[in-house]
Amino acid sequence: MSTTTDTPVAAAVDATARARDLLGVSRLTNQALTTWLHGLPGVDQVGCEARAAALATRSIKTTSKQWAIDLAISMIDLTTLEGADTPGRVRGLAAKALLPDPSDHSTPRPAAVCVYGDMVATAKEALGASGVKVAAVATAFPSGRASMAVKLADTRDAVRAGADEIDMVIDRGAFLSGDYLTVFNQIAEVKKACGDARLKVIMETGELVTYDNVRRASWLSMLAGGDFIKTSTGKIQPAATLPVTLIMLEAVRDWRDLTGEMVGVKPAGGIKTSKDALRFLVTVNEVAGEDWLSNQWFRFGASSLLNDLLLQRQRMTTGAYSGASYIADDSPSTAY
Repeated sequence: MSTTTDTPVAAAVDATARARDLLGVSRLTNQALTTWLHGLPGVDQVGCEARAAALATRSIKTTSKQWAIDLAISMIDLTTLEGADTPGRVRGLAAKALLPDPSDHSTPRPAAVCVYGDMVATAKEALGASGVKVAAVATAFPSGRASMAVKLADTRDAVRAGADEIDMVIDRGAFLSGDYLTVFNQIAEVKKACGDARLKVIMETGELVTYDNVRRASWLSMLAGGDFIKTSTGKIQPAATLPVTLIMLEAVRDWRDLTGEMVGVKPAGGIKTSKDALRFLVTVNEVAGEDWLSNQWFRFGASSLLNDLLLQRQRMTTGAYSGASYIADDSPSTAY
């Protein structure tokens, strides 16, 4: 499958009008959303975790493994989201994205560099016309505790600075209290503020408590216009688990069956090794299908993952492991 990061921007969608059509209602209300979301099939926790565990045992043969490692590298949103981030650090991360392995220029580049909004211009300048995207977290990341005016201003500032993608956080308090209409409206408004930028909706699955809530949040995020659904901010544990990602992959698969539209999935937080990444790719293929095996539709939110993938790639190319000191470590102290 292609690993290009150039994705056509979908035509603008009136999320509210589409939601009314899909729900079969003349007016979108919280009660209508509640009825629809709680009418989704419940998640069989034991079955879900058993399937995820079984998929995690699948092995990938040498040739396929080489391809999968390159694919995983191309799917990374190389991330730094620290209060101590500096322009120099962001430029260093951009340099790592442009040339992940100086000893092998055939190494794929990550899909994007993900930063706070105030660092977008720095990242954009450093990446130039390389094709590596700039993603910005917005909407009062990571808590989401701000007025809607602040969230929209946060988004617009990042887009004006050149962000190609916006990673927003939902109001988990509103969601958990059953105020689905507020969550829907906020996602829809942020999507409008994104303009041509793609929108990733962070559900913070570690705070959603149940798998049923993960499924409901996934469908609500897609209904409101999200281009991607994303597990986590990386600030809350548990973050990206295989069972949660499996549920999200089922959701995007079923959404395409219902609407004909593809939505991406981004697990973020705690994915640190090549073995982890390959388990996720097997799950993508088996649950959603090979159409999602592209960085247009699947991403890893990570920092330290890239280094382990590069070490594995070097071993498969040369037959020997390089020391970790041969890979530039630009990841922050906490991996996302």
